[in-house]
Amino acid sequence: MLDAETYIPRLRQQYRDVIRPALKEEFGYTNEMQIPALEKIVLNIGCGAEAVKDSKKAKSAQEDLTMIAGQRAVVTKAKKSIAGFRVREGMPLGAKVTLRNMRMYEFLDRLVTIAMPRIRDFRGVSGKSFDGRGNYALGIKEHIVFPEIEYDKVDEVWGIDIIIATTAKTDAEAKALLKHFNMPFNS
Repeated sequence: MLDAETYIPRLRQQYRDVIRPALKEEFGYTNEMQIPALEKIVLNIGCGAEAVKDSKKAKSAQEDLTMIAGQRAVVTKAKKSIAGFRVREGMPLGAKVTLRNMRMYEFLDRLVTIAMPRIRDFRGVSGKSFDGRGNYALGIKEHIVFPEIEYDKVDEVWGIDIIIATTAKTDAEAKALLKHFNMPFNS
């Protein structure tokens, strides 16, 4: 059995040994602290109209997201009442979880090596989904591509928003960092 204190995720080890020196060479950083790193990964499922009709949908989304992330997800609630959508303040509308450190690297590894190849008609992710500050956002239409989800027990197929926050100052640095993590960009 692996010892929790000595275990280092594969991508974290790769980042230390291979990616950091490659980025330092590529961008000519003079200080080690300038080298971009992963900061956090935020996963979000928004249930939308289904959660308005049935409050158990948000709980179901929370359970699925907890299995995918390996960390307990939080139910997100409406901040304001919107009469046109029949939404009341405090009504559960989805779930989210923020991953850092070991779980973040483990999730990114599973996302790139297992989940993305299982997406139907997958041709890579957009290289233009950066926010200008080095953070990357992508969406997956079906959460059932993750191996933790048992297809037979799923009552609803959810889409997942994945936001990868980095310490990079520019989008070019962040894209280079994610390319070294084998993120399959199509452009």
